Order: sequence, then structure tokens, then C-alpha cells
Amino acid sequence: MAKTAAKKKKKQHKIVIDRELCKGCYLCIYVCPNDNITISKKLNAKGYHPAEFGKAPKCTGCAACMLVCPDLAIEVYDEE
Repeated sequence: MAKTAAKKKKKQHKIVIDRELCKGCYLCIYVCPNDNITISKKLNAKGYHPAEFGKAPKCTGCAACMLVCPDLAIEVYDEE
């Protein structure tokens, strides 16, 4: 009888940053353990360069960015 290896599917995570709420303090950039957050080159309506989720992120879902954000501009989601 052949045993099949059960593959554990790793959860994918994603963060969503509200560009208009972000005032560009960049605390989220400093606390991200995987350097997933960058500074946008485009200004928001208030004239700030908001933080943005990186192009090829490896988010662990630790939510450190969300917890440190003083503007409540970041939400962390599990993707399936």
C-alpha cells in the first residue's frame, strides 16, 4: 500500500494599506520582518508619499505593521 504525502498548504497573507489614511510615518516599514512594505512614489490627496505593499511580498501575517500604524491605515488578510 503506497503512502501519499499530505502536502500542507501554506497560508498566504496580504496587507492592504489605505493610501488616503496613511500620513507617511513609515513605522510599518521599520517593523516588517520581511521588508514587504515600501514607499509609494505617488502622492496621496494630502500630499504624503504613503506606504504600499511590495511587489513580490512574502508576508507572514504577523500584523506588526497593522499594530504599529497610528492612522489605522493597514489591514492584514489571510488568502486561500
